[in-house]
Amino acid sequence: MKIGLTIFPTDYSIQPPDLAMEAEAREFESLWLPEHSHIPTSRKSPWPGGAELPKYYYDSYDPFVSLGAAAAVTKKIKLATGICLVIERDPIHTAKEVSTVDRLSSGRFIFGVGGGWNAEEMANHGTVFETRFKLMRERILAMKEIWTQSKPKYAGDFVKFDEMIQWPKPVQKPHPPIIVGGGFPHAAKRAIAYGDGWIPIGGRAVADPLEVLPQFRNMVKDAGRDPASLSFDIFGAPKDPEMLKRYRDAGVDRVVLGLPSKSRDEVLPMLDQSAALARGL
Repeated sequence: MKIGLTIFPTDYSIQPPDLAMEAEAREFESLWLPEHSHIPTSRKSPWPGGAELPKYYYDSYDPFVSLGAAAAVTKKIKLATGICLVIERDPIHTAKEVSTVDRLSSGRFIFGVGGGWNAEEMANHGTVFETRFKLMRERILAMKEIWTQSKPKYAGDFVKFDEMIQWPKPVQKPHPPIIVGGGFPHAAKRAIAYGDGWIPIGGRAVADPLEVLPQFRNMVKDAGRDPASLSFDIFGAPKDPEMLKRYRDAGVDRVVLGLPSKSRDEVLPMLDQSAALARGL
């Protein structure tokens, strides 16, 4: 079972290149960075994680710029969006950013994607909340065309572009793995339809991921795909040795442990604790 890390990088937290180097030195498999372009002050949409939205949601860095900086100072650790709000992004620009980070990292990028929860944030980008998942599907399919074809074109209900040329292409073929975030069963179905893995949030989107893991594997089979071709990852996994051993023994492919948006001096001891936990597995 692979073990990754996630943090909301901000101007008051340990900086992404520094964290990536320290995580790589401790042999963590991956670093996942989230995305929010902004948070509307109306705050109409309830946060799925609780009552009060944490300040770091307002303050987080751009993930692609951060991961590019991390790529420049590391050699092995995988670099992931966790998750990228493709429903708020132009797919042509995003396809180029994905390819660029994959190139800068020599093929270490993981494209974690999701539809998000903040309707007002989406609306400011021109996205309708009710049709966001159809939009997400089209944008991802369009990006796949851009990554894999020399002269891509796409015609959908939401995404349309004539034949064009865009380089660079990703190092990873046919493209970096697409890991779809969200709850069961809908996000799991989306992952099976056009992804390479599913990553629910432990303790939120799925009460006990192990309860739905067998169902997910059966859904993959029923869709005519090889269960081994889709990873089952858990985002925000508990730092509980016994629970992590249960995940490992059940066949979970990856767990992603959370770090607070705090300074280097505060985060490094937490990294050491998490590394010791990983060694125990």
